[in-house]
Amino acid sequence: MKKGIRKEFVIGLITLVSLFVLYFGIKYLKGINIFKPTNHYYVAMSNVAELQPSSPVYIDGYKVGVVNHIEFLYGSNSPKDIRVQINLNKQVKLQEGTYAELKASLTSGAYLNLILNKYTNDYYQIGDTFDGVSDVGLMDKLQADLIPQVEKILPRLDSILLGIQTLVNHPALTQSLDHVEATTANLQHSSAQLNTLLAQQVPPILSNLKQVSTDFAVVSNNLKGIDLQPTLKKLDVAAGNIDAMTTQLNSRDNSLGLLLHDKALYNHLDSTAANASALMFDIKANPKRYVHFSVF
Repeated sequence: MKKGIRKEFVIGLITLVSLFVLYFGIKYLKGINIFKPTNHYYVAMSNVAELQPSSPVYIDGYKVGVVNHIEFLYGSNSPKDIRVQINLNKQVKLQEGTYAELKASLTSGAYLNLILNKYTNDYYQIGDTFDGVSDVGLMDKLQADLIPQVEKILPRLDSILLGIQTLVNHPALTQSLDHVEATTANLQHSSAQLNTLLAQQVPPILSNLKQVSTDFAVVSNNLKGIDLQPTLKKLDVAAGNIDAMTTQLNSRDNSLGLLLHDKALYNHLDSTAANASALMFDIKANPKRYVHFSVF
């Protein structure tokens, strides 16, 4: 009998512990830490949109609590007939005039953002109710802002797609692609020829240039070793002699100068040459006048 009672007691204790762990585990997964002291307040709202229990509560972007419970006040004549219970950290105190703003985002969903009234030193008591305003819900925001823009874009998008389809199906595009392919093949062939030229022709040319540079360096060294001073002196003397001879030819105080510049002498020589030429012609024409033969 005692063994049966002991077994039932252990089973019951395990069940209670399991329920306790399950309860606190669910609370923890919802973001509610029951071991951390909190203060609860109520927010009166007319629309909660996507707000859920365990949704976060922020002040200036910092999480200070969570939504604990949401209930609809049946029979209420107030336009704000939804009451939202929020649990805030023990250190958070709300000034009178503070209100909650319902917001929504693509990543975290709906949440409450507390707008503090920092111009008073009077505070709400724990369990007090303050107002909340409902921002436009996420889907409503998409419907109000995004969908009209999409509706405006759809006709343009249809015309753009039609133009793209016409462009893709146009024969000129196929011809252009064929030309591009042919041009690419030609460029590849030219590149291969250029590589062959660089591999076969350029090295001998560079070798020849190197040899020419070496020969030029040798010639330059040879020229550097030649003593040009005596040669330059001889050229200077020769130039002086030529200058002196030119001066004498231009002067009339010597035979060559008189021969070049005396016109009368030139005329006499010309007349003598003409007489000699006439004499030669006459000798050829009448040799008997000048030559006599005697036969013995």
